[in-house]
Amino acid sequence: MRNTQHGFAIVTHGGAGEPLDLIDGAERAAKDGHARFLATGDALEAAIAAVVVFEEDERFNAGSGAVLCLDGATVEMDASVMDTRGRLGAVAAVRDVRNPVLLARAVSDTPHVLLAGEGAGRFARAIGLPQAKPVSDIQRDRHRKLLAELAGSVPVMPGLDRRLLDHFWNYKTPLQLPPSTACDTVGAVVRAPDGHFAVAGSTGGSAPSLLGRVGDTAIVGAGFYAGTHGAIAATGIGEHIVRHMLARTVYGWIEAGIPLQQALQRGIDLFDKDVDVGLIAVTKTEAGACSNKNMPTARIED
Repeated sequence: MRNTQHGFAIVTHGGAGEPLDLIDGAERAAKDGHARFLATGDALEAAIAAVVVFEEDERFNAGSGAVLCLDGATVEMDASVMDTRGRLGAVAAVRDVRNPVLLARAVSDTPHVLLAGEGAGRFARAIGLPQAKPVSDIQRDRHRKLLAELAGSVPVMPGLDRRLLDHFWNYKTPLQLPPSTACDTVGAVVRAPDGHFAVAGSTGGSAPSLLGRVGDTAIVGAGFYAGTHGAIAATGIGEHIVRHMLARTVYGWIEAGIPLQQALQRGIDLFDKDVDVGLIAVTKTEAGACSNKNMPTARIED
């Protein structure tokens, strides 16, 4: 991590637990975000541009690469944006939207903060956002692998009680769980030279999960937060991240004067080592990332 004096900075991530050979996607996202900032001078537009790159890259669990639910057909996605100019918007459990982060940005222009499900989808149609691409071979292959790995004796996720999902399971398919689950988010945080901060995130959800499940990505203070001292984005198992209100908690430590890397590590240390979690952040003078698992990231600072 390198100190700067209020220059431009962008940090991107492709999800905690994702292989590091996907770093090229994070780098491309950072470059596109930087280019958008140079064209617009707007930190939020830069963060959104970076996240769109991830949503268009089928290797990541967001947008065109979002995981299929256990029915093999449904995709439910969350996204969010926030900046220090008062823009705040999120969408949850949306279907058939190519770029959920653009829908979240549109929500920030309405009187509302969060739209979900069918209403969010109708809003997307009303404003002319493109529908999702057809389900790809990559998505179907991942789904086939998930089904092949189903093993009912395996825990749902670290720290979560399998019996609860078993009891409330709302698919026709019986609950049988794989040795690994998808819970990735993609995100970007940006600092403008004038001290303006922004964050954007997107996720294809968690597999397996109940239909209608919403993780941390759409919940302000949990998966994302931006204030006058910086911007934070989280990734990992949302059910745990929400309980710690992780992004706002880490922001509070930064606000109190704790150095960024120390604050990020302190946030990661709130979780059991078996719980995938990662953070990226920018402050007035720093930019960095921290994770307890592999996490493809990229950073550009001017």
